[in-house]
Amino acid sequence: MDGARTPGLLTLDELREEVRAGRIDTVLLAIVDMQGRLQGKRLAATHFLDEVVEHHAEGCNYLLAVDVDMNTVGGYAMSSWDRGYGDFVFHPDLTTLRRIPWHEGTALVMCDLEWEDGSPVLASPRHILRRQLDRVAERGWQALAGTELEFIVFRDTYEEAWHKAYRDLVPANTYNVDYSLLGTARIEPLLRRIRNGMAGAGLRVESAKGECNDGQHEIAFRYADALATADGHAIYKNGAKEIAAQEGYSLTFMSKFNEREGNSCHIHFSLRSSEGEAVMASAGHGDGSHGDGAGAGHGYSELMGRFLAGQLACLRELTLFLAPNINSYKRFALGSFAPTAVAWGHDNRTCSLRVVGHGHSLRLENRVPGGDVNPYLALAAIIAAGLHGVDKGLTLEPEFTGNAYESDKPHVPRTLREARDAFAGSEVANQAFGSEVVEHYSNMATVELDAFDAVVTDWERFRGFERM
Repeated sequence: MDGARTPGLLTLDELREEVRAGRIDTVLLAIVDMQGRLQGKRLAATHFLDEVVEHHAEGCNYLLAVDVDMNTVGGYAMSSWDRGYGDFVFHPDLTTLRRIPWHEGTALVMCDLEWEDGSPVLASPRHILRRQLDRVAERGWQALAGTELEFIVFRDTYEEAWHKAYRDLVPANTYNVDYSLLGTARIEPLLRRIRNGMAGAGLRVESAKGECNDGQHEIAFRYADALATADGHAIYKNGAKEIAAQEGYSLTFMSKFNEREGNSCHIHFSLRSSEGEAVMASAGHGDGSHGDGAGAGHGYSELMGRFLAGQLACLRELTLFLAPNINSYKRFALGSFAPTAVAWGHDNRTCSLRVVGHGHSLRLENRVPGGDVNPYLALAAIIAAGLHGVDKGLTLEPEFTGNAYESDKPHVPRTLREARDAFAGSEVANQAFGSEVVEHYSNMATVELDAFDAVVTDWERFRGFERM
């Protein structure tokens, strides 16, 4: 994206002018952590311009070695008590500089993480995605992506929800408002403020719609290059929570809040040539190649067939990057619009992989991720799987038609433990991401599993307190 022309984005010169005029006084220096959250510092804008732009900044390297509650935990090679919990370098990516309209006088810039010698922090989600995008670029292609992120809105504040132990919360809607204009109108002031806030931060908003669970909604954004999409996803997710809090609401992106429909994050992905031509469509649909195999009837190129075959071949072993938490696996339920079968279909929402569009708009949709996904890791997994299929010349199996929930196809991993073990032993993951990254994120899953296994749950109390 062009920072000089996209509303909301800023060039460095534009930021200097805004600071001189007194319209911006704070710059958020942000990184993305393992959980996909924004972490960083609030800087005086003058300090950012005078010092950080040229000399960068530092932050504790435990930011990529803690659990979701920010507790220090063991098992990470790059950061520990034995290593003294030193710093790594926040290197601002000035192409991401933008306004943050929901905070007065505020701008934000995303950072890449480096060690003091300038080498990249390999376990940084942004670097993991950059490395896969470099592999795409080496082949003369560019990766485009869009994420569809669902959330549930409650009329309780975050503080009230905490004190209620997240029980008996009041959803913003009390019935299914999927596609309902009446239902979405009930909280349109909040949805409108989020949409306009994101547009003011340089994101291209397309639409908002209701979803199935009580209080569930989705705001969709236009596709962009994969790194910009991941940055926008993280900024939006953080900003939506902040705006909801300012309005006296709370909202959650957790994958499965209750026994009803979970929060999904369908990821749409396509490739184009470096000149912008479609390469996933067959002759007459965009790339000049002759489609063959299972997707030929839909206008898929040979490249598309192999890329999609790679998704199927690698999905189970890379699911950890698509579903990173224990709760993620509660979402994979029969007849829930969340997938259970490792299958692909043309415009078939019962499959893990759905293909839609034609010509330039032809794309795959990965339906495995939930709202808790780290978009950088998920996109990296999609690219790694696709390139595996291309490099190995994999043949695409016939499309699945009908109800994939009732098929005999391989099953999406049922638990985080199953996904961790498949990821840790994956040759594809080790080759694409490197052993350091595989060990790092396998340990992240182990930390969560150990914590969960040690907890006595409400489910156990309800079943055992009186009856046993």
